[in-house]
Amino acid sequence: MAEPSIAIVGSGLIGCAWAVTFARGGCSVAMYDATEGVAAAAPDRIRAMAEEMAAADLLMGETPDAVASRIRVATDLADALKGVSHVQENVPEKLEIKQAVWAELDRLAPEDAVLASSTSALLPSAFTEGLAGRHRCVVAHPINPPSLIPAVEVVPAPWTDPEVVERTAQLMERVGQKPIRMKREVDGFLMNRLQGALLQEAFRLVDQGIAAPEDVDIGIREGLAPRWAVVGPFETIDLNAPGGVRDYVARYAGMYTNMAPSQREPADWSGPALDQIDAARRASVPLEDIPKAQARRDSRLTALMQFL
Repeated sequence: MAEPSIAIVGSGLIGCAWAVTFARGGCSVAMYDATEGVAAAAPDRIRAMAEEMAAADLLMGETPDAVASRIRVATDLADALKGVSHVQENVPEKLEIKQAVWAELDRLAPEDAVLASSTSALLPSAFTEGLAGRHRCVVAHPINPPSLIPAVEVVPAPWTDPEVVERTAQLMERVGQKPIRMKREVDGFLMNRLQGALLQEAFRLVDQGIAAPEDVDIGIREGLAPRWAVVGPFETIDLNAPGGVRDYVARYAGMYTNMAPSQREPADWSGPALDQIDAARRASVPLEDIPKAQARRDSRLTALMQFL
């Protein structure tokens, strides 16, 4: 693969994290944001990210200076898209905004450039159907922040060329990410469907008075999550029975089958359950301290990824 040239459209937190990710993989990056001052502020944010990642050896052998040297702020959208092979869009999660931006991306980007969205909630078919170049459109949805967490969902629309999915996946591998090659689009994609199933049960446990919010968090943070940091759910059950996954199913499928009827109704994400969860979280982290808590989270994620 020749050295890719990347356009970042939408240069907030996710856009900056993507810029670091692409630049550490040897890509040249042009950044653009329609909101005045956002793209201009990106280099300082990117420098801080790169320096923290360098301290944890997460720049794939590059230096912060080398990463910064590959990133520029474009004068306008056309300038950002000039000669690129991949566009990573990160604009707000509103369908009408996506549709307007993608019409411009399809009009201005080189015909052979892949157009990818970081959307976590909108199906690619919703904002690409009417485009002349819809065959080159795909979702590349990261877990926040993509500079630290490698998984990326590559999600095609019904009309996406399979070669575009593979090109996107190979680019992600080149820059240190781990692509999930999805076979078709579905609400929530893969990661939010899994996360959503867990959140449904978490809200249910609180709403039914079975556990307090912090106890639910302990169960994941100090229980399942350390294991999930090194193995996935199928790996987990395969390793948790002497005879592997079939043995696990023979031993425990009955337990899960017995639980299933009580898990079928949607959980209540409002009312007393939400009041209790919000009160518990605000007692732990006041709203004004959320940026500090996010920074602590990212520092711990950096240390974890360095270890892994």
